[in-house]
Amino acid sequence: MPVPANLLKPDWAHVEKTGLDDFTAADWAVLERQRHPYLAEVQAEHALRLLTVMRDDPTFGYRVNTYTHCLQSATLAMQAGEDEEAVVAALFHDIGFTACPATHGAFAAALLEAYVGEANTWMLRHHALFQQHHEHGRPGADPAARERWRGHPWFSWTARFVARYDQIAIDPDFATADITVFRPMVHRIFARTPRVYRPV
Repeated sequence: MPVPANLLKPDWAHVEKTGLDDFTAADWAVLERQRHPYLAEVQAEHALRLLTVMRDDPTFGYRVNTYTHCLQSATLAMQAGEDEEAVVAALFHDIGFTACPATHGAFAAALLEAYVGEANTWMLRHHALFQQHHEHGRPGADPAARERWRGHPWFSWTARFVARYDQIAIDPDFATADITVFRPMVHRIFARTPRVYRPV
């Protein structure tokens, strides 16, 4: 049986209406029935594609590009025995480094926060600020910027992440694991029941 145009599964159906105001309860039931298996199958691979699009990117001076940096960060975290959630957070921590450099930590946090705990969400959101602690001599960097957060529950984890798995993950001679090593981990993280986002 052929899959209907642009549907993932052959037994799925389209909602034919073209405005949400016109949807009925039955229409929403169709979408909700198909939404969870769709996301379970597609979401993790979509996130991985967002990362792998950078595989062949040039750099502006680092000896490795952002893709390799992310793989190195995840490899270092994995080799140190961090849990799977931390490894996946390391893999994606700089996914927005080029697309949205000034807010790339928030970008990574938004990608993962429904599936990871508060410690990793906070770390992703703040790691770029903590990175300044290691950026001696960089114009505009404030090595003490992170101190405003000292005493926060996730300060130590963020400082440790940046020191051990971020600021040194720029070595072209490091034996970096291939992305296929991390793919099952990414699928397991995105298979978790997401926390529901409620705007305030």
